[in-house]
Formats: sequence, structure tokens, C-alpha cells
Amino acid sequence: MTIKLQNTRTRKKEVFTPIDPNNVRMYVCGPTVYDRAHLGNARPVVVFDVLYRLLRHVYGADHVTYVRNFTDVDDKINARAAASGRAIGEITDETIQWFLGDMAALGALEPNAMPRATQFIPQMVAMISDLIANGHAYEAEGHVLFAVESYQDYGALSGRSIDDMIAGARVEVAPYKRNPMDFVLWKPSGPDLPGWESPWGRGRPGWHIECSAMAYELLGESFDIHGGGNDLMFPHHENELAQSCCAHPEGRFANYWLHNEMLQVEGKKMSKSLGNFFTVHDLLEQGVPGEVIRFVFLSTHYRKPMDWTEGKALQARRTLAHWRENLSGVAPSVPCQRVVDALAEDLNTSKSLYELNGLFLNWMQKKADEPACAEAKQSEAEFLASAQLLGLLLPEMGDWMQDSYDFSFLVDQFNVLRDAAKESKDFSAIDAMKSRLAAAGVEVRMSKVGVELSATIDFDPAKLEALK
Repeated sequence: MTIKLQNTRTRKKEVFTPIDPNNVRMYVCGPTVYDRAHLGNARPVVVFDVLYRLLRHVYGADHVTYVRNFTDVDDKINARAAASGRAIGEITDETIQWFLGDMAALGALEPNAMPRATQFIPQMVAMISDLIANGHAYEAEGHVLFAVESYQDYGALSGRSIDDMIAGARVEVAPYKRNPMDFVLWKPSGPDLPGWESPWGRGRPGWHIECSAMAYELLGESFDIHGGGNDLMFPHHENELAQSCCAHPEGRFANYWLHNEMLQVEGKKMSKSLGNFFTVHDLLEQGVPGEVIRFVFLSTHYRKPMDWTEGKALQARRTLAHWRENLSGVAPSVPCQRVVDALAEDLNTSKSLYELNGLFLNWMQKKADEPACAEAKQSEAEFLASAQLLGLLLPEMGDWMQDSYDFSFLVDQFNVLRDAAKESKDFSAIDAMKSRLAAAGVEVRMSKVGVELSATIDFDPAKLEALK
């Protein structure tokens, strides 16, 4: 079948033709591991997880290689270690596990390889040495810098001239640079910083060379897809492309470049100063299911800005709950071709969800007409397979449907209020408690034998904190 992808490199939607259909290769820039992943960090993970699932569906799970790295040597990590007094390795190990746990909660498959930058330092040193030997890099005051003027296509990926890039970027002013746009491949490390021996002295790699070296070692001089957020297009991806093509001129590095747009919260850029900055872990702790977060992400095309709102999350929760409540345990079959075709058209996940809801309604109609008929079960199996192609309705993601909240402290409060009301004949306190629980998404059922409380799909445990 035909997959079309918007290629940043050519600024056109192109038919995807892999270099080798038996080994479709994709590299996606991963996190710098010094803190929890915020919601914006999660968007490319979900976007490229959907693409990974589509490629596996089309070419076979054994014929797709997906690499996503961890940057575990970086000045932000060094600063976090210095401020906390903790070892760098302890911080990076912990943060990687946080990241993997949070992304698994969003239904993301783990890539085939998840290399750490520190595992590829010798390969980075070798690539830098080749760049120097070929006249594309130079040593200056303990640093090694890439000479951007040595690569005539520099700026082609982001569509900028060097003058525009200088004007629009924060360029580090350093006397040892031949050109303000030259960027660091290697820099010296003092005794209090992590470092490795090299021909240029003890030091550590620049950010950009990490991905080039890891991609080359794991995927070769040419591979199919390189992805990430559009905030990485310049300078990170521009620099990756330049140094990779200069180090390995026989290759093209990546044939297709995909970039997802950024995320907003309630129509505004996510920012700590605005008080709308939160991590994936924050949302999960607040009771927002990972499956709900994923659904909201999928509701907007990856090349459009995505606006996270409480309203969208609530609607996603209701839709998913309605779908899950009707599942009968039938095993998934084969995804509907309309859902697959929507994904194949440049990952149109919003259209895929539209088609998926149509499958659900069709299944409900058949179920209403004749619940036990084979056609209804086939319709359910197709719907479930289509949802799971999108990473939804996976068995391991359904725990949020179970009412696991301990309402015992509220039941005790209700019993005290009810006993008091029986004496005073004043039920206003009970009515007020019912209103507060309803606002938190809790259903109240009272009978002669007692009070029963249960969570609805609108349940928000944070609203019950004041009652404890």
C-alpha cells in the first residue's frame, strides 16, 4: 500500500519509498534526561509511535527498526547534579526510568534501540576526526568546531540563509570561531565535569554530534526517516544533517524528515511563568489516564499546533469509557482499511479517529439488531483492531476504568451526617455533601442499609482532597 509523508527536506508530501522494505529505518531524537518529561515532550513520542505502528502494520513488525536516543551527557544534567549533590549516573538512570514509565502509560511501544550518548563516545571521536581530516571541522582553544561554510547546503533543511540564521538564533559569541554559525563538536572538560580522553584533550561531545554518530552506527549512512519536534529543526537537525553528510558523503543521512508542531495549554504556550506547565507524571497523578492523554494528542494532526484543554480531556475520557464499556472480550481481527488509509495519508490521526467512531456506531447498530450474531462480533473485532493500531483500547491501558478509589472516609462522613440529620430533621448538610461529590464526579446511592459511592467517568479525585 502507499504511505505519503510530508517531507520537511523537500517541503512536499511524498510517497514513502523505503531504501530496503525488509529493514525500514527510523531515528527520532529523544530526551535529555535530567527531569520529568513535560506534556510537550510527549507529543513526538506519541506521533512517531503511531508511525512506528503503521510501518509495522504495512511492512511487518520484524522489518522495521526504530531508534530513539537518550542524551545523558549535557550541561543541564551537569547543573542538576551540582545543585542536588547527586551523581550524574544516578540522575540519568532515574530519569530514563521515569521517561519510559510515563511513555508506557501513554501506550507508546519501546523502540528497537534506545542508545545512550555516553555509550557512543568513541564513535563520536572517530566522526569528529574524519570531519577535521576532510576540512569540515577545525580545532581551536581545546574546542573542535564544525565549519558551516564548508557545507554548501547548510540551511536547506530549515529553509534559512546563514545571515537569517545568525539574525534569528542565539549564537554563542566566541573569539575562536571562524564563523559565528560554526558549532561545537567537542569541548574541554574541567576536573569537576564528565569527560573522555580524545586527540584534543579531555572533554565531552557537543549535542549535535551525538545523534549523528548514533544514527550512523545503528542505521547506516543513509536511512529512511528522521523525526522530532519542529523546535529541533534548527539548529539541531540542520547541524546533524550537515555534519553527517560531510562525514559520510556517500550517504544522504535521512531521506524523509518529519516534524511535529508544538503544544499549547488552553490556547497559551506552556510556561512555568503562566502556571500552565505540567509533566506527564503530573497529569497521571491527578487521575488523567494515559489513554486519555493519547486520545487528545491524536485528535489533532501532528503538523498543527495542539491545544491541550480540560474540555478535550473530559470528552476523550467519555468517548473511551463508552467504547470500553461495550467491549465483550472479542479478540481483535484486522484493522479497517479506511483507518489505515487515513494514517497512510501523512498520519491523519484526526481522520482515523473519525473513521474509528464510525466503526463503533456501525458495530453498535449491528449489536442492537442481533447481539449474538457473527456479523456483530466481526464488527467489534475490526473496531478493536483499528483502535489498537492507533494505540488505543490496549488491554494494559484499561485499568483506569476500574473504580479503585477508597471512598471509605467519605462513607464514614456520610453516616455521621445521616445520624445527625435523623435527629435534627435537617438534611441540608447531606444535600451539600451530595453536591460536592457530584461536582467531583462521584455518584451517591443511599438506601436503608447504608451509603454507596462510586466514580463516574467524570471522576476527579483532586476535588475530594478538601474533604479529607
